[in-house]
Amino acid sequence: MGVLRLSHVDITVPDLELAHAYYTEVLGLELVERTDGRLWLKCWDERDHHCLSIRQDTRTGMDRFSFKCESPDDLDRLEKRIEQSGRSVSRISAGEEVGQGESIRFELPSGHEMELVADIEKVGGRLPLVNPRPVPEGLIGIAPPRMDHLLLHAEEVGVVARFFQDVLDFRLTEQVVSSAGHQIGAFLERSHRPHDIAFVEGRNGGLHHFSFWLDDWDHIRRAADILASNSIDVDVGPTRHGITRGNTIYFFDPMGTRNEVFTGGYKPDPDFPTITWTEDQLGRAIFYYEGELKGRFMSVHT
Repeated sequence: MGVLRLSHVDITVPDLELAHAYYTEVLGLELVERTDGRLWLKCWDERDHHCLSIRQDTRTGMDRFSFKCESPDDLDRLEKRIEQSGRSVSRISAGEEVGQGESIRFELPSGHEMELVADIEKVGGRLPLVNPRPVPEGLIGIAPPRMDHLLLHAEEVGVVARFFQDVLDFRLTEQVVSSAGHQIGAFLERSHRPHDIAFVEGRNGGLHHFSFWLDDWDHIRRAADILASNSIDVDVGPTRHGITRGNTIYFFDPMGTRNEVFTGGYKPDPDFPTITWTEDQLGRAIFYYEGELKGRFMSVHT
Protein backbone atom coordinates (compact mmCIF):
# COMPACT_ATOMS: atom_id res chain seq x y z
CA MET A 1 0.00 0.00 0.00
CA GLY A 2 2.94 2.35 0.41
CA VAL A 3 2.38 5.40 2.60
CA LEU A 4 -0.39 4.81 5.15
CA ARG A 5 -0.77 7.89 7.35
CA LEU A 6 0.93 10.62 9.32
CA SER A 7 3.15 9.09 12.00
CA HIS A 8 4.69 11.93 14.01
CA VAL A 9 5.80 15.56 13.98
CA ASP A 10 9.12 16.61 15.56
CA ILE A 11 9.23 20.16 16.90
CA THR A 12 11.70 22.30 18.85
CA VAL A 13 11.05 24.57 21.84
CA PRO A 14 13.22 26.78 24.05
CA ASP A 15 11.45 25.73 27.28
CA LEU A 16 11.00 21.97 27.62
CA GLU A 17 9.32 22.13 31.05
CA LEU A 18 6.70 24.58 29.81
CA ALA A 19 6.08 22.42 26.76
CA HIS A 20 5.71 19.35 28.97
CA ALA A 21 3.16 21.07 31.18
CA TYR A 22 1.09 22.38 28.27
CA TYR A 23 1.06 19.26 26.10
CA THR A 24 0.25 16.88 28.99
CA GLU A 25 -2.05 19.01 31.19
CA VAL A 26 -3.89 21.25 28.72
CA LEU A 27 -3.79 19.33 25.44
CA GLY A 28 -3.82 16.06 27.39
CA LEU A 29 -1.21 13.97 25.57
CA GLU A 30 0.53 11.10 27.35
CA LEU A 31 4.27 11.24 28.03
CA VAL A 32 5.80 8.02 26.72
CA GLU A 33 9.51 8.70 27.15
CA ARG A 34 11.82 11.49 28.25
CA THR A 35 15.52 12.31 28.14
CA ASP A 36 17.36 15.42 29.34
CA GLY A 37 16.57 17.28 26.15
CA ARG A 38 13.59 15.59 24.51
CA LEU A 39 10.00 14.45 25.09
CA TRP A 40 7.98 11.80 23.22
CA LEU A 41 4.21 12.00 23.54
CA LYS A 42 1.13 10.23 22.14
CA CYS A 43 -2.65 10.50 22.13
CA TRP A 44 -4.72 8.07 24.19
CA ASP A 45 -6.05 5.98 21.27
CA GLU A 46 -2.74 5.74 19.42
CA ARG A 47 -0.67 2.58 19.81
CA ASP A 48 2.57 3.74 18.21
CA HIS A 49 5.38 5.02 20.41
CA HIS A 50 4.65 8.70 19.76
CA CYS A 51 2.90 11.20 17.53
CA LEU A 52 4.83 14.22 18.78
CA SER A 53 8.51 14.64 19.62
CA ILE A 54 9.64 17.84 21.33
CA ARG A 55 13.33 18.73 21.40
CA GLN A 56 14.95 21.44 23.52
CA ASP A 57 16.49 24.12 21.29
CA THR A 58 17.01 27.86 21.27
CA ARG A 59 14.47 28.25 18.47
CA THR A 60 10.79 27.42 18.12
CA GLY A 61 10.17 25.43 14.97
CA MET A 62 10.10 21.98 13.38
CA ASP A 63 12.83 19.43 12.72
CA ARG A 64 10.84 17.10 10.45
CA PHE A 65 7.64 15.16 10.03
CA SER A 66 7.20 11.45 9.45
CA PHE A 67 4.71 9.28 7.58
CA LYS A 68 4.25 5.57 8.22
CA CYS A 69 4.54 3.02 5.41
CA GLU A 70 3.02 -0.43 5.36
CA SER A 71 6.25 -2.44 5.06
CA PRO A 72 10.04 -2.11 4.76
CA ASP A 73 9.67 -3.01 1.08
CA ASP A 74 7.82 0.27 0.62
CA LEU A 75 10.86 2.14 1.91
CA ASP A 76 13.06 0.49 -0.73
CA ARG A 77 10.58 1.19 -3.52
CA LEU A 78 9.92 4.79 -2.51
CA GLU A 79 13.62 5.48 -1.96
CA LYS A 80 14.24 4.62 -5.62
CA ARG A 81 11.36 6.80 -6.79
CA ILE A 82 12.51 9.75 -4.69
CA GLU A 83 16.06 9.44 -6.04
CA GLN A 84 14.72 9.15 -9.60
CA SER A 85 12.92 12.45 -9.02
CA GLY A 86 16.31 14.06 -8.40
CA ARG A 87 16.29 14.23 -4.62
CA SER A 88 18.88 12.61 -2.34
CA VAL A 89 17.82 10.17 0.38
CA SER A 90 19.46 9.36 3.72
CA ARG A 91 18.99 6.04 5.52
CA ILE A 92 18.51 6.19 9.28
CA SER A 93 19.45 2.94 11.01
CA ALA A 94 17.12 1.06 13.34
CA GLY A 95 17.58 2.29 16.90
CA GLU A 96 19.06 5.61 15.85
CA GLU A 97 15.72 7.27 16.59
CA VAL A 98 13.77 6.43 19.73
CA GLY A 99 10.71 4.28 19.15
CA GLN A 100 11.25 3.34 15.53
CA GLY A 101 13.19 1.17 13.15
CA GLU A 102 14.97 2.01 9.92
CA SER A 103 13.70 5.03 8.03
CA ILE A 104 14.51 7.21 5.06
CA ARG A 105 14.77 11.01 5.07
CA PHE A 106 14.79 13.50 2.24
CA GLU A 107 14.21 17.20 1.60
CA LEU A 108 11.02 18.22 -0.14
CA PRO A 109 10.89 20.88 -2.87
CA SER A 110 9.42 23.08 -0.11
CA GLY A 111 12.57 22.76 2.00
CA HIS A 112 10.99 20.59 4.71
CA GLU A 113 12.64 17.38 5.89
CA MET A 114 10.30 14.42 5.50
CA GLU A 115 10.77 10.92 6.86
CA LEU A 116 9.21 7.60 5.92
CA VAL A 117 9.22 4.73 8.42
CA ALA A 118 7.66 1.26 8.46
CA ASP A 119 8.66 -0.28 11.80
CA ILE A 120 7.41 1.66 14.84
CA GLU A 121 7.45 0.45 18.43
CA LYS A 122 3.97 -0.38 19.72
CA VAL A 123 3.28 0.81 23.25
CA GLY A 124 -0.50 0.33 23.27
CA GLY A 125 -3.43 2.64 23.86
CA ARG A 126 -5.54 3.37 26.92
CA LEU A 127 -8.23 0.87 25.90
CA PRO A 128 -7.94 -2.92 25.50
CA LEU A 129 -8.44 -4.59 22.13
CA VAL A 130 -11.05 -6.96 23.58
CA ASN A 131 -14.41 -5.57 24.73
CA PRO A 132 -13.26 -1.96 25.10
CA ARG A 133 -15.41 0.86 26.41
CA PRO A 134 -15.76 3.86 24.05
CA VAL A 135 -13.58 6.25 26.09
CA PRO A 136 -11.09 5.53 28.89
CA GLU A 137 -11.49 6.97 32.37
CA GLY A 138 -9.20 9.60 33.82
CA LEU A 139 -8.46 11.64 30.68
CA ILE A 140 -6.83 15.02 31.29
CA GLY A 141 -7.35 18.23 29.33
CA ILE A 142 -8.61 18.21 25.74
CA ALA A 143 -7.37 14.61 25.30
CA PRO A 144 -7.60 14.05 21.52
CA PRO A 145 -7.65 10.38 20.50
CA ARG A 146 -5.11 10.89 17.70
CA MET A 147 -3.09 13.31 15.62
CA ASP A 148 -4.78 14.09 12.31
CA HIS A 149 -2.77 16.21 9.84
CA LEU A 150 -0.35 19.08 9.36
CA LEU A 151 -0.19 22.17 7.16
CA LEU A 152 3.06 23.58 5.81
CA HIS A 153 4.14 26.59 3.75
CA ALA A 154 5.76 26.38 0.31
CA GLU A 155 6.84 29.00 -2.20
CA GLU A 156 5.82 26.74 -5.10
CA VAL A 157 2.76 24.85 -3.92
CA GLY A 158 2.19 23.19 -7.28
CA VAL A 159 5.71 21.73 -7.36
CA VAL A 160 5.54 20.10 -3.93
CA ALA A 161 1.96 18.93 -4.49
CA ARG A 162 3.01 17.24 -7.73
CA PHE A 163 5.89 15.53 -5.88
CA PHE A 164 3.45 14.07 -3.37
CA GLN A 165 1.15 12.90 -6.15
CA ASP A 166 3.70 11.54 -8.63
CA VAL A 167 6.33 10.14 -6.26
CA LEU A 168 4.49 9.26 -3.02
CA ASP A 169 1.06 8.43 -4.52
CA PHE A 170 -0.97 10.94 -2.53
CA ARG A 171 -4.31 12.15 -3.89
CA LEU A 172 -5.26 15.79 -4.27
CA THR A 173 -8.63 16.25 -2.53
CA GLU A 174 -8.86 20.06 -2.72
CA GLN A 175 -6.90 22.97 -4.14
CA VAL A 176 -6.94 26.75 -4.15
CA VAL A 177 -6.12 28.31 -7.52
CA SER A 178 -4.99 31.90 -8.08
CA SER A 179 -6.51 34.22 -10.65
CA ALA A 180 -3.48 33.41 -12.83
CA GLY A 181 -4.21 29.67 -12.62
CA HIS A 182 -1.45 28.70 -10.14
CA GLN A 183 -1.99 26.43 -7.16
CA ILE A 184 -1.68 28.44 -3.94
CA GLY A 185 -3.14 25.71 -1.74
CA ALA A 186 -3.08 21.91 -2.00
CA PHE A 187 -4.72 19.36 0.30
CA LEU A 188 -3.52 15.77 -0.04
CA GLU A 189 -4.46 12.42 1.47
CA ARG A 190 -3.43 8.77 1.78
CA SER A 191 -5.70 7.61 4.63
CA HIS A 192 -9.11 8.44 3.12
CA ARG A 193 -9.54 11.56 5.23
CA PRO A 194 -10.04 15.02 3.72
CA HIS A 195 -6.29 15.58 4.12
CA ASP A 196 -3.24 14.13 5.81
CA ILE A 197 -1.01 17.02 4.77
CA ALA A 198 -1.60 20.39 3.12
CA PHE A 199 0.52 23.16 1.67
CA VAL A 200 -0.35 26.82 1.31
CA GLU A 201 1.70 29.55 -0.33
CA GLY A 202 4.39 31.04 1.90
CA ARG A 203 8.07 30.91 2.73
CA ASN A 204 9.72 27.52 2.23
CA GLY A 205 10.30 25.44 5.35
CA GLY A 206 7.48 26.97 7.36
CA LEU A 207 5.22 25.08 9.76
CA HIS A 208 1.72 26.51 9.91
CA HIS A 209 0.14 24.00 12.31
CA PHE A 210 -0.31 20.38 13.24
CA SER A 211 -3.78 19.16 14.11
CA PHE A 212 -5.44 16.72 16.49
CA TRP A 213 -8.68 14.87 15.81
CA LEU A 214 -11.72 15.18 18.08
CA ASP A 215 -14.80 13.02 17.65
CA ASP A 216 -17.53 15.64 17.19
CA TRP A 217 -18.57 19.28 17.48
CA ASP A 218 -19.37 18.93 21.20
CA HIS A 219 -15.75 17.96 21.81
CA ILE A 220 -14.67 21.08 19.90
CA ARG A 221 -16.88 23.18 22.21
CA ARG A 222 -15.41 21.44 25.26
CA ALA A 223 -11.89 22.09 23.92
CA ALA A 224 -12.74 25.80 23.65
CA ASP A 225 -13.83 25.80 27.30
CA ILE A 226 -10.54 24.18 28.36
CA LEU A 227 -8.46 26.61 26.30
CA ALA A 228 -10.31 29.57 27.81
CA SER A 229 -10.01 28.30 31.37
CA ASN A 230 -6.25 27.87 30.90
CA SER A 231 -5.83 31.31 29.23
CA ILE A 232 -4.46 29.72 26.06
CA ASP A 233 -3.91 32.09 23.13
CA VAL A 234 -6.70 31.26 20.64
CA ASP A 235 -6.09 32.28 17.03
CA VAL A 236 -9.45 31.54 15.39
CA GLY A 237 -12.57 29.57 16.29
CA PRO A 238 -14.55 27.60 17.06
CA THR A 239 -15.60 27.82 13.43
CA ARG A 240 -15.88 25.81 10.22
CA HIS A 241 -13.72 25.36 7.15
CA GLY A 242 -15.04 25.48 3.61
CA ILE A 243 -12.09 23.34 2.51
CA THR A 244 -12.53 19.87 4.09
CA ARG A 245 -15.90 21.00 5.63
CA GLY A 246 -14.34 20.38 9.03
CA ASN A 247 -14.90 22.15 12.35
CA THR A 248 -11.90 23.76 13.95
CA ILE A 249 -10.16 25.82 16.61
CA TYR A 250 -6.67 27.24 16.00
CA PHE A 251 -4.62 28.11 19.07
CA PHE A 252 -1.00 28.54 20.13
CA ASP A 253 1.11 26.60 22.58
CA PRO A 254 3.02 28.77 25.09
CA MET A 255 6.06 28.87 22.77
CA GLY A 256 4.04 30.16 19.84
CA THR A 257 3.56 27.00 17.77
CA ARG A 258 0.07 26.81 16.31
CA ASN A 259 -2.06 23.77 17.15
CA GLU A 260 -5.49 22.83 15.86
CA VAL A 261 -8.30 20.57 16.98
CA PHE A 262 -10.38 19.31 14.08
CA THR A 263 -13.47 17.20 13.46
CA GLY A 264 -15.94 16.47 10.70
CA GLY A 265 -15.24 16.64 7.00
CA TYR A 266 -15.95 13.97 4.42
CA LYS A 267 -14.62 10.58 3.38
CA PRO A 268 -12.94 10.81 -0.03
CA ASP A 269 -13.58 7.57 -1.88
CA PRO A 270 -10.98 6.36 -4.42
CA ASP A 271 -12.83 8.12 -7.25
CA PHE A 272 -13.46 11.34 -5.28
CA PRO A 273 -12.95 14.33 -7.60
CA THR A 274 -10.67 17.22 -6.69
CA ILE A 275 -12.56 20.24 -5.32
CA THR A 276 -11.27 23.63 -6.51
CA TRP A 277 -11.57 26.95 -4.69
CA THR A 278 -10.75 30.20 -6.45
CA GLU A 279 -8.50 32.83 -4.89
CA ASP A 280 -11.34 35.36 -4.60
CA GLN A 281 -13.11 32.90 -2.26
CA LEU A 282 -10.03 32.12 -0.13
CA GLY A 283 -11.54 33.65 3.02
CA ARG A 284 -14.64 31.46 2.79
CA ALA A 285 -12.53 28.44 1.84
CA ILE A 286 -10.59 28.73 5.09
CA PHE A 287 -13.22 30.17 7.45
CA TYR A 288 -16.58 29.44 5.89
CA TYR A 289 -18.79 31.23 8.42
CA GLU A 290 -16.77 34.45 8.53
CA GLY A 291 -15.95 34.55 4.82
CA GLU A 292 -12.54 36.14 5.45
CA LEU A 293 -9.17 35.30 6.98
CA LYS A 294 -9.10 35.94 10.71
CA GLY A 295 -6.57 36.21 13.51
CA ARG A 296 -2.93 35.52 12.71
CA PHE A 297 -3.75 32.68 10.34
CA MET A 298 -1.01 33.48 7.84
CA SER A 299 1.79 33.70 10.44
CA VAL A 300 4.16 30.76 10.40
CA HIS A 301 7.21 29.22 12.11
CA THR A 302 10.23 28.04 10.16
